[in-house]
Amino acid sequence: MNFALSDDLLDLQARVREFIATEIIPLENDPRQTPHGPSGELRQELVAKARARGLLTPHASREMGGLGLSHTAKAIVFEEAAYSPLGPTAMNIHAPDEGNIHLMEVVATEEQKDRWLRPLVQGHIRSCFAMTEPAPGAGSDPSMLATTAVRDGDDYLINGRKWLITGAEGASFAIIMARTEDGNATMFLTDTDRPGFILERMMDSLDSCFTGGHAVLRFENLRVPASDVLGEVGKGFRYAQVRLAPARLTHCMRWLGQARRAHDVACAYAGRRQSFGKVLGEHQGVGFMLADNEMDLLTTRLAIWHCAWVLDQGERGNSESSMAKVISSESIWRVIDRSVQVLGGQGVTSEAIVDRIFRDARGFRIYDGPNEVHRMSLARKILARVQGGAQ
Repeated sequence: MNFALSDDLLDLQARVREFIATEIIPLENDPRQTPHGPSGELRQELVAKARARGLLTPHASREMGGLGLSHTAKAIVFEEAAYSPLGPTAMNIHAPDEGNIHLMEVVATEEQKDRWLRPLVQGHIRSCFAMTEPAPGAGSDPSMLATTAVRDGDDYLINGRKWLITGAEGASFAIIMARTEDGNATMFLTDTDRPGFILERMMDSLDSCFTGGHAVLRFENLRVPASDVLGEVGKGFRYAQVRLAPARLTHCMRWLGQARRAHDVACAYAGRRQSFGKVLGEHQGVGFMLADNEMDLLTTRLAIWHCAWVLDQGERGNSESSMAKVISSESIWRVIDRSVQVLGGQGVTSEAIVDRIFRDARGFRIYDGPNEVHRMSLARKILARVQGGAQ
C-alpha cells in the first residue's frame, strides 16, 4: 500500500476542505433543519453550492457526470465532506443515495439509468432502499424477507411492509427488495407516486442528519412493470452484496470526518479553557483523552484505507468492510464520547456541534448490520478457515 496522495487528490482534498469551511459550516444552524433531516429547500440550496464548485456526486463515474473516484480517493474526499453534518448532503454522497448510485451503475439497464440514475447523480431527485422489515420480516437476517412480488401479466404485484427506510420521505423512487415466486429475492425500481406505495409514518430517531429521515412503508398491490426489475429476477441478495460492501465502507469514511470535527472542537476548548490554574489540556485526565482520540482516529483511518485498497484491487472485500465497520463505529464513538466529556456541560447542549454529532453517530453501530452480526460472520469465517486447515 502506498499512502502518498497524488497531487490531484491533494488538490481535491483542499478544495473540499475549503468548500465545507466557507460555504457549508456557516449553514449548520439554519432553521430549515428538522428532526427528520434537512428540508427539501435547504438540501436544494446545499446541492446548488456543491454543483457550482464542481463537487457534486464525485463518486459517480465520469460518464454519469461524476469524478470517477476510486475507493481510496473516496476515503479522502468523504472524510473531508463529512467534517460538517451537512457536507454529505451538499455533495450528494449521503446514504442511501450514494450506495444506490453505485449499485445502479453496475446493475441497471441503460433505460433505467436514463430514467432514474442520471437525475439522481445530478442531484435533482433522491431515492431510498427498501429492504429492512418489522418482525417477523427481514432485519439482520435477510433470509426472513417477507415482502412478496407475484407476477401478473407484464407486471409484478408487490405486497409487504418495510421500516427504518432512510430517505423515504421526499424520495422520487425506491429500490425494493421482495421475494418472488421462485423463493429468491429480487430488486425492483419504482416511482414513489405509484398507487399502492404508501408512506405509513415517519419514525423519530436519535439522528437528524439524513434528508427524508427514516420511515415505515407499506405496499398494497403495488404494480411494477417487469421492465423495472433491477438486474435479474432472483438475484437480489447477490446485488445487495454489490451495494453493501462499498456503502458500508463509505459510512466509515463519513463518520470519521464527524469524529475528527468533534475532536477538533474538544482540542480547541481544552487549549483555552482555564481550570485549577491552567488550561484543561494540561491536566493529565483531559490530555490523555485527547491523546486517545488521536490514536482512535488514526486506527480508523488505517482500517478504512486498507479496505478501500482491497476494493480497488477488484476484490469483494466483505470481510474487510465488516472489520472496518466494527473498528470505525466503535473507535469514532469513543472519540465523540470523549469529546463530549472534555467539553463538560457545553458538550451536552446545542452550544457545540459535538452534541449533534453524538446523537447522529450512535446509530452507526447498528446501521448496515449491527456490530454483533459482523463479529458473528467474521467468527464463522475464522472457524471455517481453521477447520479447513486442520483437514
